[in-house]
Amino acid sequence: MAELFLPSHPENQAAMAAYMRNQFSFLGVRATERRERTKPVIKTSRTLTLPVLQDWLSFYYEQPAREYQYVAIDLALVNVKRFTPELFDWCERQIPVKAWWDSVDAWRKVMSTYLVANAAVNTRGRDFIQTDEMWSRRVGITLQLGLKGVTNQAFLTEAIENSQTDSEFFIQKAINWALRDYSKTNPLWVQAFMSSHQLSTLAEREGRKALKEN
Repeated sequence: MAELFLPSHPENQAAMAAYMRNQFSFLGVRATERRERTKPVIKTSRTLTLPVLQDWLSFYYEQPAREYQYVAIDLALVNVKRFTPELFDWCERQIPVKAWWDSVDAWRKVMSTYLVANAAVNTRGRDFIQTDEMWSRRVGITLQLGLKGVTNQAFLTEAIENSQTDSEFFIQKAINWALRDYSKTNPLWVQAFMSSHQLSTLAEREGRKALKEN
């Protein structure tokens, strides 16, 4: 049975909450300590059946302290390669729950790992770029971060085109992030893409900066 195991550090709580615009309550546990204390839980999680694992993920994600959402996502990531499609779907549904950039970008790693392992970026991954849900689209735009030479350019193009007129800051930052990352692998493609698309001032400025760095 899942148990609460993180301590409380009141001296850190206000600063950590303020960093997330006071949207969440924090125990005050820094990332390094959280990861160290989570190691035994991670070890146990690898032995759980998938239904029990989902119960654990749900238990931790529902806790009021923000650190436990991180614990849930950490457990999902270390077990993602044995996910069933149903458990993947459950995790996808958590993306807009208690959503902010920290949890969403962590969920992105889970989604990407699963889809790449199952050769499903261009199929199942399309759900992320065609949805109206903003945080899920952020995941879709950044889904291929770090894939370098195996990046699906058609998917990346569609992901950006579907959201390029969205004025939401976190969407435009995602577009910038995706282009910046891929420019390290294929700067000529990124330069051509930027020349043929009308991007926001934010994406354009940061994208050009990234090209100059290559």
